[in-house]
Amino acid sequence: MVRAVLTTVLAIAVLAGLYFARQALLIIYVSGLLAIGLGPLVHYLEHAAAPGTQRLPRWLAILLIYLTIVGVLTTIGLLVIPPMIDQAQDLGTRLPELLDRGQRFLVDRGLLDHRITLEEAVRSAPAPGQAVGTVASAVTSVFTAILALITILILTFYLLVESDTLFAGFARLFPRSDRPRVQAAALKISTKVSAWLSGQLILGGTIGLSATAGLYFLGVPYFYVLALLAAFGEMIPVVGPIFSAVPAVLVALTVSPQTALFVLIFFLVQQQVENHLLVPKIMERQVGVSAVIVIVALLVGGSLLGIVGAILAVPSAAIIQVAIEEVLEERDRQQETRDLANGSTRDLANS
Repeated sequence: MVRAVLTTVLAIAVLAGLYFARQALLIIYVSGLLAIGLGPLVHYLEHAAAPGTQRLPRWLAILLIYLTIVGVLTTIGLLVIPPMIDQAQDLGTRLPELLDRGQRFLVDRGLLDHRITLEEAVRSAPAPGQAVGTVASAVTSVFTAILALITILILTFYLLVESDTLFAGFARLFPRSDRPRVQAAALKISTKVSAWLSGQLILGGTIGLSATAGLYFLGVPYFYVLALLAAFGEMIPVVGPIFSAVPAVLVALTVSPQTALFVLIFFLVQQQVENHLLVPKIMERQVGVSAVIVIVALLVGGSLLGIVGAILAVPSAAIIQVAIEEVLEERDRQQETRDLANGSTRDLANS
């Protein structure tokens, strides 16, 4: 009885510790996924040198990947930010006229009782204390997110550098006879997570190209910039597409309210196609996870952890799938061994 009570108390303490450390555990898990996904690319760069030449150090291969990502993001920022600033200034200049036109439209159709004056808007705005609290909370959230991102990048770097040592230590937890199977399963997981990363790039490119064509034909200025935002927003489930659609609708307002409405409809249709067709099919082809599992994983991950859960849903489902397949294959192998042994025993008895 004492042992059972102590075991229960220890289990509760461990679960409580895991709950309070959930933020740190999530950062570790994301870093591990990135390290697994980038592992094949790092290995390729390490061995990309010509035969007879010195192999590229692993830390340098990882650093080259990081510098490439930073360079791409910087280039895109230089392409996106200046036009967006110009468009925002133009929108700010025309905003009173656009608001007045929108209110007249709503009043004429009975959707608004009267035109809202600036005094009424100020009166209905939140109190200064509430506004300051909201801004402070937003700044704190952004600062926390930046620190978490930096931690993930640093931890991923060290996980990649020490991947061989860490995996060797992990493999020692299993009997020597099972280690080849563990290594094969780890290779499958690495392949699937890498395929998930490439699938994300394919999805972003598909959404970016379709947004380029749609916004161009709708006559929206700076359509290429807005398409880039849509491509990057695609890689952030749930809120990413919304954040990328808002600038496009605002820019379209500078053309006409009708254009803004058509742009909004375009993004709604695009996201429905993306959610229910592109994501399941591309992830099924790239990662090898069925469309049903992809949709279920996205729903469960989003419900448990929100945006982060939706991002991690597909690679987590792929890892679970590999683990279940290994367990089932081992069960089948053991059953076949028992059947062969039983068959041999019956043959001997009959003879």
